[in-house]
Amino acid sequence: MNTPARFAVALLLLARAAPAVADAASAWTEDYDEDFQKYSQRYFGLSHDWRWFKAQAIAESTLDPLARSKYGALGLMQLMPATFAEIRQKNPEFIDMRINRWNIAAGIWYDRQLYLTQTWRSFADPDRLLISFAAYNAGLGTALDAFDEVPAPVKGWPDVAPHLPDGPRSYVERIVTLKRVLPRQSHDPRHRGYSRRFSDFPVWP
Repeated sequence: MNTPARFAVALLLLARAAPAVADAASAWTEDYDEDFQKYSQRYFGLSHDWRWFKAQAIAESTLDPLARSKYGALGLMQLMPATFAEIRQKNPEFIDMRINRWNIAAGIWYDRQLYLTQTWRSFADPDRLLISFAAYNAGLGTALDAFDEVPAPVKGWPDVAPHLPDGPRSYVERIVTLKRVLPRQSHDPRHRGYSRRFSDFPVWP
């Protein structure tokens, strides 16, 4: 798809999503910023914007530390107890998933393991991160199955997304919307606060 066509589709998608964008903008606070910055830097390095993971947490729990899904997922990053137990085997310092910082740390660590999946290691960012989010939501097997349905060569998230179930696809779209509507001041992704610069926030048809 050429650039003008992609831009036209992007505008259409944004128009459709206007109420969701307004709702998403109100979801951002500075709660837990230090933990998201700390563990994003620890597991992804400075090259990755920590606010992707906070957007994920907003999509997961609306930053409610007491959130509990009907399936039993808990906390800010909505981790299943069994998943947290597996994560803790490799990170014994993650004492309790009900403690916010360990819930955040475990969620971002798990994102990193999904991000390292060999199948999509050739993807450029943020496509690679987005398919990792889909795997976080729906399970690694679901994301791998979607990848396998795409005729080669698979270039990135826009190729894989149509082959995913509605749930994980909507989940990733929610994260992208949240990331796009960051309020306030900072242009530095390592700074406490947020940005109005949208040039680094992708829009896919």
